[in-house]
Amino acid sequence: MTVAVVALAAAGCGKSSNDSGKAGDTESGKYSGKGIGLAYDIGGKGDQSFNDAAYAGFQKAEKEFKIGGQDIEPQDGESDADKVQRLTQLAQSGFNPVIGVGFVYAPAVKAVAAKFPKTTFGIIDDEQVQAKNVADLVFHEEQASYLAGVAAAKASKKGHIGFIGGVDIPLIHKFEAGYVQGAKSVDPKIKIESQYLTETPQEGGFSSPDKGKDAASGQIEAGADVLYHAAGLSGQGVISEAAAKKVWVVGVDSDQYSQSSLAAYKDHILGSALKNVGGAVYDLVKSVVDGKPLSGVVRGSLSNDGVGFADSNPKYKAMTDVVAAVDKAKKDIVDGTVTVNTK
Repeated sequence: MTVAVVALAAAGCGKSSNDSGKAGDTESGKYSGKGIGLAYDIGGKGDQSFNDAAYAGFQKAEKEFKIGGQDIEPQDGESDADKVQRLTQLAQSGFNPVIGVGFVYAPAVKAVAAKFPKTTFGIIDDEQVQAKNVADLVFHEEQASYLAGVAAAKASKKGHIGFIGGVDIPLIHKFEAGYVQGAKSVDPKIKIESQYLTETPQEGGFSSPDKGKDAASGQIEAGADVLYHAAGLSGQGVISEAAAKKVWVVGVDSDQYSQSSLAAYKDHILGSALKNVGGAVYDLVKSVVDGKPLSGVVRGSLSNDGVGFADSNPKYKAMTDVVAAVDKAKKDIVDGTVTVNTK
């Protein structure tokens, strides 16, 4: 089963990019909501990563269940009160579920879900909101990152790789921890550059491709020949710089090799550490449409295809030793032979 993940981001004060709200006409007849309410995280739609993965799940659910939906962009420098207003607007309008993309929506989800007990809320990347009508859609990001580390270490010709995190927070520490552990499982002496773009999300760590490009340039100059980013929209700068300098880069969340806006760089995208955000959004919507809404912690892992490693690049597939090492690492994690660090 794929994992359920939810997205909450913006509504009253944000820019609505789609509003096709209409009463559901599902075959089961159990669903009477207006459709899906989706609020994006920092960076918004078009990041070719985290938010776009949520949108893919939103689109699939809209089409398959023949229901409407409204997805809303965030604003720069917004407050928790702005998020509360957005989610309230979506719930009052009859959207169900209402999904917030990103941990920054935790306070807003907690506040609004209490006021609309008959509406199902979802939040991605946070498990602190405990309520009967809230699904906490979270992932073992460290497991996918371990595979990224194995791939990076095996592909590196210099024994020198890099990690670029968007914001210095516990969630992104999980990505780094798994990556470092995976790389060192291949080469205990491997050199690893590590850098966080900002201390807080408000400083643009997830939404500044220029910051990502500068960080990548510095790590490549220091000698790293494979980079891995967990930086949202900022990762586009990492990818473009890696391609310009002809080194490998590992994408994150979505299969970035297959993203059309990154096509110019795809020959240098070794693979991507996947987080099935789209599957989580879809699964939550399906549960509501079926009249059996998910609630509580729903966690994606390698064992339930909630996380993984994308192998779309033919150049990666041709590196049989790298592929074999990643496949073995996945098996070891699923079997419980390897436990991946989160810090």
